[in-house]
Amino acid sequence: MALIGLPFVVFKSNRIVPGEPRALHELLPLWGALGLQAVLLADAAVAVGVADARRRLAASLAGIVVLALAVAAAANALTPPGDKVVRIAPGGAFWILLVCLGLMATDAITRMRPGPLARVLLLAVALAIAGAALAHGTFDNLSVMREYTVNAGRFPAELRRHLWLAAGSLVAALIVGLPLGILCHRAPRLQPPVLGTLNVIQTIPAIAAFGILMAPLGALAARVPAAAALGIRGIGPAPAVVALFLYSLLPIVADTVLGLRRVSHAAVEAARGMGMTDSQVLARIELPLALPVILTGIRVVLIQNIGMVTIAALIGGGGLGTFVFQGIGQTAIDLVLLGAIPIVVLAFSASVLLDALIEALDRSASASAGAKS
Repeated sequence: MALIGLPFVVFKSNRIVPGEPRALHELLPLWGALGLQAVLLADAAVAVGVADARRRLAASLAGIVVLALAVAAAANALTPPGDKVVRIAPGGAFWILLVCLGLMATDAITRMRPGPLARVLLLAVALAIAGAALAHGTFDNLSVMREYTVNAGRFPAELRRHLWLAAGSLVAALIVGLPLGILCHRAPRLQPPVLGTLNVIQTIPAIAAFGILMAPLGALAARVPAAAALGIRGIGPAPAVVALFLYSLLPIVADTVLGLRRVSHAAVEAARGMGMTDSQVLARIELPLALPVILTGIRVVLIQNIGMVTIAALIGGGGLGTFVFQGIGQTAIDLVLLGAIPIVVLAFSASVLLDALIEALDRSASASAGAKS
């Protein structure tokens, strides 16, 4: 239905003019159009009639590959030789089909229940194949890749800035949040005021937090030249880092408290009976056993930060959000996608890697407990 009712690609004579919708049968040879439709019908049949997860995964991946090759062929067919101005953007039919096939692949992987290492390998293989296809030039005539070519000099720097803002604020939150969580666990009377304050901070909208921090940081930079020399000022990455740090505290502190609370009291008492001090019990028993829960909070924070760094571009913080907001301002959706797609990939990759690490630690802890028993 998507192929029948929606354009497969959109042709633009330049990056900002309204596009002309083009259907699949207008772009590819008859055998190519019929071949894609045959693959999609086969995928639909597998989705409805085949229960085996491996076959479902193979069918969905084959559909994604054929769909990607079809949109690349359509872009090549519509682009005049040597023309660097026209833009060929994937249309609504392409995006709907990609989402459907992606959901089918995700469902198949979920049914297969692969182990942590297998999930990481699947992610690595998928990223390697996608990177090789992009480096080969297969999709060079698509509008997103045209925008990448125009911004190739800036893209690596903005990507590094995005990662630095997300990871740097996470590290700062860990340095403060872990001891604060341990303190709240040791002194339960501190939990209500500390967690209540962090809950209030969490309710402040991100753009409002950035705006609120601009005034005090700007005043600090004006009065303390050393702070300005370090890059602390009202605009730029400083307000973004501070805001992301504050947003990161609640999940880390709360999950640290929860993880420590779930540690077996018997294990703690046994360690103390062996003559361990409180600091040794914390370092050797409590924190290792609470680590999977703490990592769950870190996973939430990292994914949250990767997304929220996008807004930092509004206050001069840089990052991939620069392309998103430039594209919005120029009504160039392809430039928006140049920033948005890598953000989605980064967040998804971080989720897969940390989920695999958490599951591996859980399995290791369960195996150790079983061996001891």
